[in-house]
Amino acid sequence: MTTDISTAAERLIEIQREDEIALVKLNRADKRNAINDALLAELAAVFSDGLEGARAVILHGDGEHFCAGLDLFELMSKRSPDVLAGMRRSRAWHRTFDLIQYGELPVISVLKGGVIGGGFELAAATHVRVVERSAFFQLPEGQRGIFLGGSGSVRIPRLIGASRVTEMMLTGSVLNVNEAHQIGLAHYVVDDGAGLAKARELAQRIAGNAAATNYAIINGINRISEMPVGEGLFAETMITAMTRSANTDAAKRIAEFFDGRRNQSAPSAT
Repeated sequence: MTTDISTAAERLIEIQREDEIALVKLNRADKRNAINDALLAELAAVFSDGLEGARAVILHGDGEHFCAGLDLFELMSKRSPDVLAGMRRSRAWHRTFDLIQYGELPVISVLKGGVIGGGFELAAATHVRVVERSAFFQLPEGQRGIFLGGSGSVRIPRLIGASRVTEMMLTGSVLNVNEAHQIGLAHYVVDDGAGLAKARELAQRIAGNAAATNYAIINGINRISEMPVGEGLFAETMITAMTRSANTDAAKRIAEFFDGRRNQSAPSAT
């Protein structure tokens, strides 16, 4: 069942529910879904407490582009000599994107057209990236006299390497969809217009997982991978124990897995 739960107050973000799947849409197509303060605040509100009952999220953009990044027109209109004002804006981006990457729900992004600057930073905070062939990735901050401020200097190098990020920022070069797939940035590449269908397929699969396991995956893997080996192994042991305790149906799931394997290997009746 599909329901639209967007409201007038959420005009920059539209939310649809398809049973346990929440579709969160950036709704500024006329601005190529550039992120201004109001959109960022709505995004934070949605990922703070606007997705109750969902088991997976699909994040996508209206129109031809996923997100063209920071709304530079708004930024210029709000210029201030107060350095702290800029720092507060950057920290608001950090908090919002942390809600996505380290929240309770797996987030699949559908990327098309421009995935630029802050849009690239937003995409890097999602867990699964479905990329349509029209997509291109760019970090033009060097040409604009600014620096990444929405966590991109932390998240994006972990995906594609610091050297690649440095080159992209210095030169403004564009990463196409084939390159994105080759370096692991794009998990799935689909034809233009097919991104949402693929995302729905993946979201249904993810929503069928135990909620505690999904939470452990999206909150544990990145953190453990950054730990020294000993600390990482200890953290893995603790998370494994807690996940098994939280998943009261774990034994049933494992039994169903083995039953399925036996049925696959059983000879057909003649």
